[in-house]
Amino acid sequence: MKDSLLLARFDGPIVMIGFGSIGKGTLPLIERHLAFDREKFVVIAPDDADRRLLDERQIRFLHLAITRENYRDILKPLLTCGPGRGMIVNLSVDTSSVDLMEFCKDVDAFYIDTVVEPWPGLYLDGTRSLSKRSNYALREGVLDLRRRRPGGITAVSCCGANPGMVSWMVKQALIDIAKDLKLDFVEPSTRQDWGRLMQRAGVKGIHIAERDTQRSNTPKPRGKFINTWSVEGFIAEGLQPSELGWGTHEKSMPPGAYHHDFGSDAAIYLTRPGAGTRVRSWTPTAQAQHGFLVTHNESISIADYFTLRDNGKVVYRPTCHYAYHPCDDAILSLHEMAGRGWLPQKTWHILSEDDIVDGIDELGVLLYGHAKNAYWYGSQLSIEETRKLAPYQNATGLQVTSAVLAGIVWMLENPDCGIVEADEMDFRRCLHVQRPYLGPVIGQYTDWTPLSDRSQLFPETIDRDDPWQFSNVLVS
Repeated sequence: MKDSLLLARFDGPIVMIGFGSIGKGTLPLIERHLAFDREKFVVIAPDDADRRLLDERQIRFLHLAITRENYRDILKPLLTCGPGRGMIVNLSVDTSSVDLMEFCKDVDAFYIDTVVEPWPGLYLDGTRSLSKRSNYALREGVLDLRRRRPGGITAVSCCGANPGMVSWMVKQALIDIAKDLKLDFVEPSTRQDWGRLMQRAGVKGIHIAERDTQRSNTPKPRGKFINTWSVEGFIAEGLQPSELGWGTHEKSMPPGAYHHDFGSDAAIYLTRPGAGTRVRSWTPTAQAQHGFLVTHNESISIADYFTLRDNGKVVYRPTCHYAYHPCDDAILSLHEMAGRGWLPQKTWHILSEDDIVDGIDELGVLLYGHAKNAYWYGSQLSIEETRKLAPYQNATGLQVTSAVLAGIVWMLENPDCGIVEADEMDFRRCLHVQRPYLGPVIGQYTDWTPLSDRSQLFPETIDRDDPWQFSNVLVS
């Protein structure tokens, strides 16, 4: 490996759980940038469709599923065979992030994932309340573990593109806005100082604003769910209740919205699925668009991170939520699934780099409500550039896998931080590692608001005094 590409060295055992689209894309980045012992690298997955890639690299493969019953027995000998500490890179679905984190604490092993996952069954368990099967509840499980077992070896929770990279982009976008507003400030070094700067800048809220324009070379067939990333993951989060961090500037709750009766109270949820909830948003290429308010961990963690309290009372918090316009085939797939009463299609396919004709994944953060109205900062990665940068993935995948790489590097450089969220990591270091894989990274102001071109054809009840009320953002 060329020294210029080497970002970290790790001599201990590495266990990658899951080898789907993100696992396949992450592996070559680890090989390129991490010096490791190939004989102590193990991939575990219930699907062996891509085993050939591992055989070619002489990486051991275990063809099985990690379950509630077997995870300790299988993982302990793999992670404790030395030398030194081991590492779990969890890129799977249906494995409990909290249980695996706690296990890693028991055996003194590093841990990183891209999402807080439960054991199978939670998302579709109608016996549980909407609140208990929310991302808010899953995140609270991680925070509860951190309270019970503070400190120790580093475990990074939710470090993909979003959640993950977008939390780093929020900080960079906020600094850009504060400079352009000519605020007198020192770059924050604490969570409270970041909240104060966001409050001073007048930011009312944040959209994780994404538009995926990648197009397949073949039309979507009926009865098949097509997506540019994990179909299982997208369906699972799409069928969870819509969730959003709830800001202090909001005047009223939307219809069918509730607070949770436990935890930080940084978020609310709606009594309808994210895949059936649309919001108005904006990205540079698409301009104004309707996206899906799909629940995501960062919607809650970002709102919580920037919360300010005075004697325990919340005095400032930004609204924060995902505003996701997936690729056209995924839109058709969601429409088809909704028509079937949210019954998922029996077959699915993730578009590979070979399936896609053209397009970009435009993923960033839209900070709004300040004196310059709204500012989008993010990545405009194309499929053409992705093919040049790294194998086995499309543009959506590379935004995720490069964030996993950045998270691993930061984790090894900060080995004893306990459980951390992406919001708490060094955003400059992480973006520096990830930047070569993001294509054009731009910041752009816009005068668009959720009131733009409204009520021209049909009468609407809108709040003209504050364009950035969530009541104006939500598509009825």
